[in-house]
Amino acid sequence: MHPAPPPGPPPPREGASAELLARVPKLLEAMRSVGSGLELHSTLNRICETAADLANARYAAIGVVDEDGDGLADFVHHGLDEATVRRVGHLPDGRKGLLGALIVDPEPVRLTDLTEDPRACGFPENHPPMRSFLGVPIRVQEEVFGNLYLTDKHTGEPFDDYDLAMVRVLATEAGIAIGNARLYEAAQQRERWIDGSVAVTTALLSGGDTDDALQTVAEQARRLSGAAAGIVLLPADGGGLEIVAVAAPHRTNALGKVIPPENGIVAELLAGRPVFVDDAATDPRLDAGPVRAYGPIMLLPLCRDGRILGGLVMPRARGERPFTRTERVLGDQFAAQAALALMMADAQRDRERLAVYEDRDRIARDLHDLVIQRLFATGMMLESAQRRAAAPEVRDGVGGAVDELDVTIQEIRSAIFALQQPAEAPAGLRTRMLREITMAAVPLGFTPAHRFVGPVDTAVGELTGKNLIAALRETLSNAFRHAHATRIEVAVDATATLPDGRPGVRLTVADDGVGIPEGGRRSGLHNLERRAETVGGTSGLGPGIGVDGGGTTVWWEAPY
Repeated sequence: MHPAPPPGPPPPREGASAELLARVPKLLEAMRSVGSGLELHSTLNRICETAADLANARYAAIGVVDEDGDGLADFVHHGLDEATVRRVGHLPDGRKGLLGALIVDPEPVRLTDLTEDPRACGFPENHPPMRSFLGVPIRVQEEVFGNLYLTDKHTGEPFDDYDLAMVRVLATEAGIAIGNARLYEAAQQRERWIDGSVAVTTALLSGGDTDDALQTVAEQARRLSGAAAGIVLLPADGGGLEIVAVAAPHRTNALGKVIPPENGIVAELLAGRPVFVDDAATDPRLDAGPVRAYGPIMLLPLCRDGRILGGLVMPRARGERPFTRTERVLGDQFAAQAALALMMADAQRDRERLAVYEDRDRIARDLHDLVIQRLFATGMMLESAQRRAAAPEVRDGVGGAVDELDVTIQEIRSAIFALQQPAEAPAGLRTRMLREITMAAVPLGFTPAHRFVGPVDTAVGELTGKNLIAALRETLSNAFRHAHATRIEVAVDATATLPDGRPGVRLTVADDGVGIPEGGRRSGLHNLERRAETVGGTSGLGPGIGVDGGGTTVWWEAPY
């Protein structure tokens, strides 16, 4: 009877290598580590570190194939210090060389010396020397997410069959992890765009200032797309598209500029077609100017039910990656939602305007049917009393009262005529401003006093006049919503001289309200400043016309 052999590791099975089996625990630990996160970039970093450790490689990298499958959307590396990365400069885009060949033909590649392979080219000047190479595709089923690259084993030996076997298993697990991370990232991205659409819809339908709502559209578009700016365009009166809102990190003078309809890209947007620019510096469809300083640009029409409401522009900085297919789809959905919200906001404003018109008609009828008739009756009674009066001074006094009643009746008739004027009738600047003042009388409960000085209709240009009316509308709206004023005085002076000596127009709106509280909202005042700067003017505040300077005086001035 032979004694039992001493305990120890089982002998390797036939066809299995002891070295391969020794690496299995390390491989299992690597697979557990790779699948432990959902954030894409951290997952890619973890895969690189794990692959380098598993194959004892000095350098590791992952190239993530873009949605079009002809280049790399991301490139994550391991083994290079920050100083070397800065010297190397731009990371590879996968459109040429050995990396490009792996994208075209996603099959494992193992090289003893990659410098001798004819496909190896395009290494930057400061790139560290690399010899042995192992490249393995990362795929799930038939979809290739990218490639895993390893170079230079620490031992100086080439990569062997065991390295290839281990890395292929790891690449399979990495494909699953990357797929999960991509799904998670896509879900988060869609959630962000949905939240942005909700914010835009809320802003447009809140009944607040239209400029604020359009600014919200621009800011959300910039944030969600990762662009350097968000720009909202609306159709201009004379054709083309006008820049009505800009969200950018720095102040810009683009607000109010009109892009003519002859511009090829404007024509595309007005036809309801999106435009995608890979590089603004070289695209022949773009005019020379500040736009050339950007890189990729996404231009989307604000279109609903065949009606073009405007456009949305999202430019990225020079050197940034182009917009992916997913980003284009999400951007288009965002633009469609913004267009729907714009239409609903227009309909809401039309209903409010109709309510104002109906209220004006009611006021006109009341003035005509009640007030004027009573004044007529009072005048007739006074005339009768005048005839019966014996004292001359009484007759003179009653006659003066009758004359005053006649003047009052004429003024009321003028007011009735103004209330019944159609708002859409073409009119000069003075008439349009009077219309704004009359419209404000309904919510205010009284008509603001007004005064015009100089040739308002003939001296003030169309662009300045348009912004002047918007400034008047903004100040009257603020007086109604925030000031709680009982008296408002509006002055428009077309003979003003600006601080730099240029002739211009100055709007002054003074009230006796509560003033501007400390820490209160300043969005309306910012809008006034932005409009003034657009046409080369300025805006500011001063004391009001209440007791001891109570209330607020807002002034807005600009050259003709």
